[in-house]
Amino acid sequence: MNSIPADANRPADFAAVRALADADMRRIDQLIRTRLASDVVLINQIADHIIAGGGKRLRPMLHALAARAAGYRGEQHVKLAAVIEFIHTSTLLHDDVVDESGLRRGRQTANALWGNAASVLVGDFLYSRSFQLMVELDDMRVMRILADTTNTIAEGEVLQLLNIGNADVDEAAYLAVIERKTAVLFAAATELGGLLGGLPAEQVTALRRYGMELGYAFQIADDLLDYTSDADTLGKNIGDDLAEGKPTLPLIYALQNATPEQAASLRHAIEHGGLDSLDRIVASIRDSGALERTRERAVAHATAAHEALSLLPASPYRDALATLADYSVQRTF
Repeated sequence: MNSIPADANRPADFAAVRALADADMRRIDQLIRTRLASDVVLINQIADHIIAGGGKRLRPMLHALAARAAGYRGEQHVKLAAVIEFIHTSTLLHDDVVDESGLRRGRQTANALWGNAASVLVGDFLYSRSFQLMVELDDMRVMRILADTTNTIAEGEVLQLLNIGNADVDEAAYLAVIERKTAVLFAAATELGGLLGGLPAEQVTALRRYGMELGYAFQIADDLLDYTSDADTLGKNIGDDLAEGKPTLPLIYALQNATPEQAASLRHAIEHGGLDSLDRIVASIRDSGALERTRERAVAHATAAHEALSLLPASPYRDALATLADYSVQRTF
């Protein structure tokens, strides 16, 4: 299995990275709370539910760390981080409706509590709020990147919908979805940090490449956890991807090496969803070596993220970004 080079000077874990970003994150969290407020009571109720749900705020933290790694010392990164989090949260609200999810981060989803219509509409509110904040920044480069990113995310949502229940989805089609749904927002977060810091074009591109590779690693590792973690740790129901008929990388790899009997069972699970044979399906996936291959693919992307960072000047913030590449494939939730 591939390994990620260790660095004795790098923050040891996610908590250390969070501590480094703490001052920025407290300001970002405060702005998020302030700008989520609305005169419409239901919006406030759902917003409060989202905030109370916590989460790692990984994407806004990535932006803050990238801006600091780029030498930025201004204030605009706080608004941009909030924009990025609003875009991400709106996609979660919409995802939970499309996936009919009832659990996220160990708590009931907004659609489970208030219904699909309210969740979709509040997701729309968050999208529009993010664009209000973008306009306040008055930077066409920033608006173009975020507008293109938001549109690409929407394309990814549609692509994933088309793949549901399709046992013939291959690795390239799977990667096309996670690039659009997940990796592009990571890439925008880090690229925008480089732009704010006024880095040369080559280093801005390197930061974008880092974010893209990190996004791949994070999502592939997340899809792996659906078959290796447990509900209490992961904060969602194990086997949700299978129940929704999502052909993620562990299933794609398993199909390539399965016996005819196992392949028929895997295809039936993808095409029809449900968890009636979850234990048997997971056993087939493990027997095929798919979990190891999936982990290796995630590590390869994390290693590529490390390599992209080599073009940036050395700093504690660059080291923190490197630690997040490690964390993306080592986490358990």
